[in-house]
Order: sequence, then structure tokens, then C-alpha cells
Amino acid sequence: MATDLTSGWHPDWAVPPGDVLAEALQDRGMTQAELANRMARPPKTINEIIKGKAAITPDTAIQLERALGISAGFWSGLEARYREHLARQAAERQLETHAGWIQGFPLTDMVRHGLIRQTTSKVEALSELLSYFRVSGPEAFDRHWLDPAAAFRSSPAFMASPKAVAAWLRWGEIEATKVAGLPDLDAKRFRQVLVEVRALSRREPFAQTLQRVQKLCEEAGVVVVLMPELRGTHLSGATRWIRGRPLIQLSLRHKSDDQFWFTIFHEAGHVLNPTRHRDFVDAATVGESDPSDADEEAANSFARDLLIPPEAYAHLVAPGDFSPPAITAFAQEQGIPAGVVVGRLQRDNHVPRASYLNRLKKTIHWPRN
Repeated sequence: MATDLTSGWHPDWAVPPGDVLAEALQDRGMTQAELANRMARPPKTINEIIKGKAAITPDTAIQLERALGISAGFWSGLEARYREHLARQAAERQLETHAGWIQGFPLTDMVRHGLIRQTTSKVEALSELLSYFRVSGPEAFDRHWLDPAAAFRSSPAFMASPKAVAAWLRWGEIEATKVAGLPDLDAKRFRQVLVEVRALSRREPFAQTLQRVQKLCEEAGVVVVLMPELRGTHLSGATRWIRGRPLIQLSLRHKSDDQFWFTIFHEAGHVLNPTRHRDFVDAATVGESDPSDADEEAANSFARDLLIPPEAYAHLVAPGDFSPPAITAFAQEQGIPAGVVVGRLQRDNHVPRASYLNRLKKTIHWPRN
């Protein structure tokens, strides 16, 4: 079938350039030998191009343009698409050898949240994961996400299920890129913002409060995102530095006000760490980290003291009255939720974890879109 090759038409499938060249010669009633003469090239070269043994180089494309009246751009584009097609076929064959690598990723959750497409084969799932993480292959994933030099990769919370945690962290990165016009971190302004955030901790509904918190933090150069857990993560939050900008990522794992507010201030403490910018992932119950981890202890202290100033806390615990009325009155005086006070008392072992005081904690429901 004849094809108009002078109109700039470009097929969207991989056509062997040799097949197109053979068709062009047939349309023109031209032999390979005549084309070779017109191009001052050996007949063997033309034959190898037609049989797919030789590629069409830029020089050859220009010569074909002059000899056949078909643009050099067409020939170069045709060759490039064909070679890319061959490379993709080879890459897919290589991926087949790594199909087992997808084990450990929460694929069902990722599909449910629209992070990757539903696939029908392991190779397709593998390709989806590589695109999601923006890496070229499993080895590149390991280098980027499992590099032991990164601080958060030494966290037990990360190492329990590194692929699931990596998927959750990548989700946070994606959401963070949607925040436009973020200024550089202003630590002084961020400290002021946290005072305003503390005052918001009693506000309802939660969805509106969260939006206000996010806006205030963004004004100080900090992105705050709330992402559902993925199966296998077991995280409360994470603090990361994405291209020099701080990202606080929260999971709402426990869905209680004490855990949420303590976690956000804990992560803020990491952001304001004066010694260095590190990445952290924090386990299911923030505030109960290894005492030997100075950075985690500093973040815990920051959250404790900002939510409940030490002097005020000392006045609370001195009488030993931890009744609901006493806790509620103290919380109102401090302008914070009673559940936050209960959580602090439980962490300090003043009251048991399994206690009727837990009714003072409020359940936080996921914001509706």
C-alpha cells in the first residue's frame, strides 16, 4: 500500500524503518542499487537498512531526504521511535526477571487510593511502581529509598516494612508538590505559627481546623499533609526535607485528638531542630521513642512543653487530682483539649493507659473531600 511520506505524517506505532524505505522504493519504481548510486553509498548499506541490520543515522536521513524527497526529520523520527520500541521490549523482558520484587508493597491500598493503576500482571504492577517512585528499576529504588546513610532508614518503624513506608512517604512528596508559592522556611515565624496552632487544637470541625493549620504552616515555609496509612506502615508521622523544604506528613493512625496534636508538634520539633536537618519517620505511638535517640527526645520535649508548659504541668500533677473535672478545668484554662492532658498524664505514668479517662479523648474523623 502506498503511503504519502512527504506530508510530515508520523505513525504512532513502531514501524521498522527498513520496511518504510522498501515501500518508498517500490512506490517510485526505484531499485536499491539506484538509491545507492543517488546517495553515493554502497548497495550493501541500503540493503542492511532495509533488512534492519543498520540504523538510519542523521547523515543518512539527510541523504534520503535529497534522494527521495522525504524529510530527514521523518526518517530520524521513524528510526528513533523504532529503536525506543526495541529498547522498551528489552526492558520489559528484563522486568520479567524482577517480577517478584513487587512483594512487600501494599498494592491493593495503592490502587484503592489511586496511586497506581490496577494491573493484570506482575510485570505491569512492577512498571506502575517504578513510575510511581520515579526510578528506573528495582536497583535504583534500593539506592534511593533504602540507602542506609539516610537517618530515617535506621528507624525500626521504617525497617519493619520499608517498601510500604516508602510508598507512604512518596505519597506525601506528591501531595507536597501541589503546594505552590511556598516561601523558604522562616523559623521565627514558624514558632509563632505553632502558638496559633495550639490555640486551634480545641476548634471544630476538624476538617476546617486542619485547613487553617496547613495554611498557617505554609506561610512559614512548612508543608503539612495528612495521608491515610498504607497497609504495613504503622506510622504516626514523618518529617522530611524535600529539596531543602520541610514536609510534615501525618497519618492520623490513632484517630484521637491527643495523638494527632502531640504528633504535629513532635514533627514541628524536628523541623526546628537547630543542629541539623534530618529525615524522620515516627512509629505508631509518638512520644515513646528510644531515650538514647537525642533528636527524638528533643522533639518529644518540644511537643510536651509547647502543649503544656512545664510550670503549669507541675501545678497539675502536684495535688494528684486526676479526676475528669480537674483535668477538664485544667484543659480549659490552658486552651487545649482535655484528651491532650490525658495523653500526657498517661505517657508520664500518672494514670493508667486503660482508664476511664480515655473518654475525655475525642475521636478525629477523616475529612471528607
